[in-house]
Amino acid sequence: MKRIIIFASGSGTNAENIIKYFQTQKTAEVTHVFSNNQRAKVLRRAHDLKTKALHFDRVSFYDTNDVLNILKDAQPDLIVLAGFLWIFPKKIIDIFPNSVINIHPALLPKYGGKGMYGNHVHEAVVRNKEKESGITIHYVNEHYDEGAIIFQAKTPVDKNDTAEDVAHAIHQLEYKHFPIVIEKLLFPKEQ
Repeated sequence: MKRIIIFASGSGTNAENIIKYFQTQKTAEVTHVFSNNQRAKVLRRAHDLKTKALHFDRVSFYDTNDVLNILKDAQPDLIVLAGFLWIFPKKIIDIFPNSVINIHPALLPKYGGKGMYGNHVHEAVVRNKEKESGITIHYVNEHYDEGAIIFQAKTPVDKNDTAEDVAHAIHQLEYKHFPIVIEKLLFPKEQ
């Protein structure tokens, strides 16, 4: 069975959706959820779904090899960032090449980079009167939202939509597509 580790900083609705998806598929499992926020709801969601939930701090992530060593021991086939707000360390990316992916709530390269997450993105989309928004699933490199794009899905933005309306539409795209894209990466069709 393929092994997935999720990193998240907040509520964890995407993490929960991915865990539940693979619990029903039986092709892969989310073995751990890591969070840099000890009060993040994602830790409770993971615990409730019988998935190991771990909190870590900045020192263990960047300055020591504590998190890296846990990842090496866990041997994930894929590391999934689902609402994880810290830049991912190069030392981890180097050990797991082409095995770390992220989901971003906009159509990159628009509305990416440091500080562009969650409602900050949706407010900017509405403020700039965009006609569409969407999600981008991409490989992670050492820069915010600059890795190679794997998948994008779009949703229209109406001129009367609020940031909350856009957020709702984006969440629906995330829930629909993220687990399926993960599965396709884990089990690429034979050429």
